[in-house]
Order: sequence, then structure tokens, then C-alpha cells
Amino acid sequence: MSTPKSGNALDALLGRMKAAASPLREALLEIHGQYAPVMDGVVASYIPELALADPNWFGLSVVTVDGQSVDVGDHQQTFTIQSVSKPLIFGLALEDQGREAVLAKVGVEPTGEAFNSIELDEVSNRPYNPMVNAGAIATADLVAGKDLPDRVKRMLAMFGRYVGHPVHVDNGVYMSERSTGHRNRAIGHLMLNFGMISDRVDDTLDLYFQQCSVLVTAHDLAMVGATLANGGVNPVTGERALRQEFVRDLLSVMYTCGMYDSAGQWVYEVGLPAKSGVGGGIVAVVPGKLGIGLFSPPLDSKGNSVRGVGACVELARRFGLHLFESGFTGPDIVGELNPRRARGSG
Repeated sequence: MSTPKSGNALDALLGRMKAAASPLREALLEIHGQYAPVMDGVVASYIPELALADPNWFGLSVVTVDGQSVDVGDHQQTFTIQSVSKPLIFGLALEDQGREAVLAKVGVEPTGEAFNSIELDEVSNRPYNPMVNAGAIATADLVAGKDLPDRVKRMLAMFGRYVGHPVHVDNGVYMSERSTGHRNRAIGHLMLNFGMISDRVDDTLDLYFQQCSVLVTAHDLAMVGATLANGGVNPVTGERALRQEFVRDLLSVMYTCGMYDSAGQWVYEVGLPAKSGVGGGIVAVVPGKLGIGLFSPPLDSKGNSVRGVGACVELARRFGLHLFESGFTGPDIVGELNPRRARGSG
């Protein structure tokens, strides 16, 4: 069989996904085996409950826009979503308030500063983007609801639409974050001083701590990615998680700002919209094709999963996933999962 040409490379691997020994499953198993022995990185400990994670956990998942999935490793191990929640809350704020109101409170510019930096734009006094803690607290403040319980309920329901099942807050992590989140409280009160958030700052910080403490799996993150890849519609349940007009907003800030202050290196090597969290999770999106979910707790100096980043770099290299890849002639991840697409009939 001839090697797929550029433009069909992703579409040819996606058709044979249902086969027990599909090339994608074999590739994921190989990549898992390649990075599982890597012992670099350190499990996050500044939130005490996160330090309890097993550094050997490592799961990989892929879900396509037509609902097929491949999972390897610890793909059903639960962990807290942490900063992977930020683009989803940004989306909820956009739906609740509209672009103009959201952009009045938070920018969309990348920053080379740490994700928990206590810094605002000197001209506008806005947080730089929704992917850093300041911006995420500002967008959490824009989530509508009559009171804190109502806002939390709406937040959990929104997450549930992305992953396709009800989700819950890990109360141990939530209380750990709440009792040690002094830096985030400082960020919140600084923004209150400049009028970037409302005077319900304590409730908003509580909502922020709870959104970061939602339990998910690597498969769940792949579902989140597939939902965004599918224009905001969950490909398994068919339920809309985000209005289509706002999908581009999320993918744009994930692309430029999603991987903390190594976002530039990520875009250079992987070239996909993505978001990481200090719980060890990463979600990546191949628009119109699929979502990728990864989980491994040991983090690099920027706060990104060491194994997760390495696995994504390898996936992008093998399957030409980079958005600016041209002339790629390797195996096609999409066609391997969906043979009808590979034949041009779907």
C-alpha cells in the first residue's frame, strides 16, 4: 500500500481504530512504553493533596470527532483537572457575558511570566490572558448565578457536558487549595482593587478553587479535546458543551497561552491548541479531527507533565499533527480510525 499523501495523513490512520490491534493503538502503546520509564520531573507539592499522587501513573487517550477512542495505560485513573479547567471556564464566561464584556476584564496576550504571577497589564490593569491564574480568577468571576452554590452547579454541569458524564469536586484537594491559596487570594484582591472583578471576591475564589478540584481522567480530557475539535458538541452524547461561535476563542488562547510559560516551545514542537494542569493532565486538540488526553503527575520546571509533553511531541512527529505541517507523508491517524474517510466517502 502506498504511503498516504499530505492532507490525508491524519485521515488514513483514523479508520482502522475499531480493530483490536490498530496501528494507532500500537503507536500509543509504543509511546507509552517509551516514556513510562522516564523519571524526570517532580510531583506538585505546593498544594499538599497533590503531593500524594503516584509518580508512576501515566495514561494516554485519543477520542475522534465521531466518538471512537483508543486508551492505554492509566487512562481511567482520576486526578484533579487543575488549570485544564481554565479554557472551559473562559468559554462559560463568554456564553454568560459575551466577548466584549469578557475582554474588558481579561486580555488574550501571551506572557512569559509564571502562571501564578501577581502581575497585571500596566496600561489596562487586566490580567494578560485567561490561562494564567489572574485571568482564570477574572473569568470565574464572570460566571453567572444567583449565589455560589448555583454558580458551582452551573460549572459542574458545563464540565459534565464536555466529558459526557457527571463530575464531582475532590473535597480533599479543594480544602487543601482553599487553605493554602494565599497567593491566589492576593491576586484576587489586587484585581478587586483595580475593578477587574466584583466585590464577591471570596465567592469567586471559592468557585476557582472548586473548578480546579474537579476529578477527571485522561479519557475525560480526550473527550474535552474531541468536543472542542467537534465544534463544541460532545461526539458521544451529541450534547452541545459550548456554542460554536466561541470554540475559536478557546482554541486561540489555548494555542498561544495554554502551556504556561513554555507555550512558545510547545507551539514550535507540537503545534496544537492545548492546556496543561499541575495535576499532571494535558488536553490537546486537532481541530476537526480528534482530542488527546494525557496524564502523568511529575512536572517540569514550567509546571507541565514531563511524560505528557514528551508523548505529545512524539505523536505530533509520527502523525504530522502540527497545524503548520506541510508535505507530511507518514501514517494518517484519522484514516486509521475511519476507513470511510480514508477512501474519501465520509
